[in-house]
Amino acid sequence: MHHAALPYNDYGGAMRHRLGGRIQKLAIDAAMRCPNRDGTVAYGGCTFCLDEAFTPSYCRTTSSITQQIDHALQFHHSRGRKGDIYIAYFQAGTSTNAPVEHLAKIYSETLSHPAISGIIVSTRPDCIDSQKLDLLEHLSHEHFVAMEYGIESVYDTTLQAVNRGHDFATAAHAVEATRSRGITTGAHFIVGLPDESYKDIVEGMARINSLQLDTIKFHQLQIYRNTPMAEAWLHTPERFLFSSGDTHETYLSLMVDIIRHLDPHTAVDRIATTAPRHLLLASPLAGVRPDVLRGEVISRMQSIGAHQGDML
Repeated sequence: MHHAALPYNDYGGAMRHRLGGRIQKLAIDAAMRCPNRDGTVAYGGCTFCLDEAFTPSYCRTTSSITQQIDHALQFHHSRGRKGDIYIAYFQAGTSTNAPVEHLAKIYSETLSHPAISGIIVSTRPDCIDSQKLDLLEHLSHEHFVAMEYGIESVYDTTLQAVNRGHDFATAAHAVEATRSRGITTGAHFIVGLPDESYKDIVEGMARINSLQLDTIKFHQLQIYRNTPMAEAWLHTPERFLFSSGDTHETYLSLMVDIIRHLDPHTAVDRIATTAPRHLLLASPLAGVRPDVLRGEVISRMQSIGAHQGDML
């Protein structure tokens, strides 16, 4: 489908336009723990999180960064996926949870790999400081550099309830500090956290827009087995938007409303995610693949003549 035909600002198209080719992200695990698990911020992590659910099979922290990149390239080539431009994506754990000297070493090893054109660093808003931003800003003069912050909710009551370990103000500050240095800045939100209604989520878009993000990822709350969130889901299902009714349809119409309330300058990178099914207790999309949902969102928006930001 041609980029111009899409009813929203699609990340793939935006990146092609910016970097001049089709990008393929290669997930790299720099073996950094989450500070919400290692005691820096808290122990126990976020109530929705299951560590093992987030790392692709080809990531092996025992391998060096260079080996991981080579493995990832082989993995994608063997599946016939060829990008024009490869970006290393530090996805696992909290990819800035280390001294700045260590980060400098890792990022420079990554960027010196002949296949790699840039890095995307995924982290928490309470795990960045001006020295780390200095480093990233310096790298961004020569390479594509993007930061992605896991914010998850715009509501402090929710962030507290899920043991997130930071508030929305911390997130807004991190985004502003990153954007002000000219670094591409994105954020990640979970749709369907406990005690957030459909209306709360749509009204929360005003706070998301205030961040002036370059990119955004949304994904459905998935309930992983053996997490505190699973306990809440089993005992107080009424707290969850997706605990009853046609949850696929609810998620689809909510996504359409979210996009219609989203600033058109922010490119939409993801609207749903997958997880290993054996780890899941429940998901509102129950086996519907993200690309299928994306197609449904596009056709729903086209059929009602909607486009990103038209409800602003």
